[in-house]
Amino acid sequence: MTAGPVTAYLALGSNLGDRAAHIRSALAALATHPAVDLLAASPLYETPPWGPVPQGPYLNACAAIATTLSPRALLDLCLAIEREAGRERIVRWGPRTLDLDILLYGDATVDEPDLRIPHPRMMERAFVLVPLAGLAPDLVVSGMPIRDTLAGLDRSGIAEWHDDSR
Repeated sequence: MTAGPVTAYLALGSNLGDRAAHIRSALAALATHPAVDLLAASPLYETPPWGPVPQGPYLNACAAIATTLSPRALLDLCLAIEREAGRERIVRWGPRTLDLDILLYGDATVDEPDLRIPHPRMMERAFVLVPLAGLAPDLVVSGMPIRDTLAGLDRSGIAEWHDDSR
């Protein structure tokens, strides 16, 4: 446990099954955890798949939380939420029911084999920065405001998603 709550930012994504339900369920699981306060969640964005594996489009979002969990305990919680959603890690960057990534954890830098904060590829990925910029446009990562980084990324195919079935 940390001394007090730390603001962390998470990325959420899904491209299998009921994508929106997986993300909403993950947000609910975070919000009901006693050591997590869900501060805000971005809208959902439909985004093209990323990486070398052919797959369908994703829904992506970001969340801001305040937590007293350590970075490692937060990772464990994220992995447990992924497993609850049926996540199977078969192919790297392959399709998934749910993906939760810790983008930032306060000002902390963590460099462990299975946990790197800030997320090492977040500043290269418009599908992360579009929803994150909606939550915290003035956030600075590695000395660069995310909105400035986003301005230089290809955002084609990324659009706010609206559930027409509701």
